[in-house]
Amino acid sequence: MPRQELARFLRERRAALRPHEVGLPAGTPRRTPGLRREELAELAHMSVDYYVRLEQARGPRPSARILDSLARALRLTPAERDHLFRLAGSAAPPGAGPVRQVRPHVARMLQRLPETAAIVTDAAYGVVAWNPLAQALLGGDPGRGTTNLARRRFLGEGPMYDPAGAEEFGHVLVARLRRAADRYPHDSALAAQLAELHERSEEFRRLWQARPVHAPGHRTKTVDHPTAGRLRLNCDVLLVPEDDQEVVLITADPGSPSARALRELAEASRSAPAGVASDQ
Repeated sequence: MPRQELARFLRERRAALRPHEVGLPAGTPRRTPGLRREELAELAHMSVDYYVRLEQARGPRPSARILDSLARALRLTPAERDHLFRLAGSAAPPGAGPVRQVRPHVARMLQRLPETAAIVTDAAYGVVAWNPLAQALLGGDPGRGTTNLARRRFLGEGPMYDPAGAEEFGHVLVARLRRAADRYPHDSALAAQLAELHERSEEFRRLWQARPVHAPGHRTKTVDHPTAGRLRLNCDVLLVPEDDQEVVLITADPGSPSARALRELAEASRSAPAGVASDQ
C-alpha cells in the first residue's frame, strides 16, 4: 500500500471541501481551506486519531467499510472512489446493481457520430441509449424500457438480423451476464431476468453451464436488414468502467457497398430523436 500517496490524496480531497458543501456551518474564519481533520473523521464515522494516522501515512491498511465511509465523506466521484481503493491496495466493490441510466455526456457523444450506429448497454445487456441510426439498424424502442439484447437473442423478443453470428453472440451475452451475476448478487431485476432466461431457453441453460469467457473487442458481422439489405459491419466496444456499461460502435468499411447503404439509412433516420431508456 503506497501510504504516502494515500495520505496525500486524503489531504488534498479534504482541503478541496468546504463546510457548506457537507452541511456544516461556516463558523469562524479558517487558517487553511477545507475541512478540519476532526470534521472529516466525524463525517466518516471514525476516530480522529485513526484518520490522522492515515493522513500522516502511519495508519494500517483501511478496510473496505472505512474506505467507503471516507469516499462518502469526501464526496468522491466514482473514478476517485476507485482510485482511493487502489491506493489502499484493494479493489473497489461494485454497487448494489447495474447502472441502468446513461450519463448525459455519453448520450451526447452518440449524437456526434452521424454515420456510426452507437448503442450503450448496461451490465445486463439492457439498451440504455442509442442514436437514431442504431435504432433504424436494430429496431425497437429503448425509451419504453423493453429493449434487452439478451432477451432478443434467447427469447426472440425483437428482430435479430445476424443469424450467422448468433452462436458467437450467445457466448458473448452469457459471459457478460455471468460477470454481472457475480458483481450484483442482490439485484432483483437481474435475478429475475436470469431466472426467466434459464426457464425459457434451453440454449441459454447450456451456455450458462459451459461458462464461456469473452473480452470486449472487435467483431465483424453480416446483417440482413429488411430495407438496407445485406450489410457487412464492424462492431467495436468502448467501456464505461465507472458504470459497468459498454458503448458499441457499428460501422462499415469506407467506400464499401455496406458503407453506402449505412449512409442512406443514416440520412433516413436523422429526423428521429435519440433513444434514452430510464426504466430498464
